[in-house]
Amino acid sequence: MAKVTITLDADLAIEVMLQSGTRSPQDAVELVVRDYLDRTRRTEARTGDAADGQRLNQPRPVVEEG
Repeated sequence: MAKVTITLDADLAIEVMLQSGTRSPQDAVELVVRDYLDRTRRTEARTGDAADGQRLNQPRPVVEEG
């Protein structure tokens, strides 16, 4: 996997480390990013995507009464 170097404010890195319970800023930021991505996927699974909107907006068949 490719590696990326990112510069963060030291206070931000320390806060992330404290909240995630890690001793390495790199591990802490990686955990936060992975959690964000997982949370986004769970939200999309619950709410659907743009294609689901079309399915819900289709006209319903008219029921003929006799």
